[in-house]
Amino acid sequence: MEDRIIAACDGASKGNPGPAAWAWVVADAQGRPQRWEAGPLGGATNNIAELTALRELLTSTDPALPIEVRMDSQYAMNAVTKWLPGWKRNGWKTSAGKPVANRELVVEIDGLLDGRGVTFRYVPAHQVDGDPLNALADQAASEAAVSQRAAGTKYGSPEPVPAPARAHKSGVVKPRTAKKGTAAGTGEGRASRAGATIRAKFAGRCHCGQPYAAKDMIAKNPHGWGHPECRTAAV
Repeated sequence: MEDRIIAACDGASKGNPGPAAWAWVVADAQGRPQRWEAGPLGGATNNIAELTALRELLTSTDPALPIEVRMDSQYAMNAVTKWLPGWKRNGWKTSAGKPVANRELVVEIDGLLDGRGVTFRYVPAHQVDGDPLNALADQAASEAAVSQRAAGTKYGSPEPVPAPARAHKSGVVKPRTAKKGTAAGTGEGRASRAGATIRAKFAGRCHCGQPYAAKDMIAKNPHGWGHPECRTAAV
């Protein structure tokens, strides 16, 4: 009998605020993805997406079982583990005297955590050899944010394939940058040199089969526009 749940959750917002979505994934006893779900939020911030992902995960799992929640959002984790007691004491005001942002979501999560054994584990996103459950949740949220359609095991959706992280000496994926004002699909948005990255004006799909969103960084490859890390990959 299962005696502990291992899961990850993540949110995505393409534009922050912009098209957003949430996702969670639950593993089996061997740590392999067992079931997952993702849902659209319309236009929302990344923080709302992250909190919603946590709420949906807690709502969708057995409250009688201890759960380990892996997240890459320090905001969502800190909100419900560190800042929440102080917000309550201060009448739902921050230390600066301002109303707590996303209060309704935080209150809902507080109720779901009450009396439940929950361990939070921070896992940095987009790391080489990073947490596979978090990577799957991240990809599922990103795809749902682009498509604005629900997906998951119960819908018979194929499991998302996380985009490969780019390795650097530090082991961390460096932010992708582009010249100010560049955009795919316009004369100004053409890469000035072979292999240069630019910011996509519209959402699209890379030849690897995975989508990219408007404002994501993309690069020209022999098959069209796609993820920079896929520009040398075979079809």
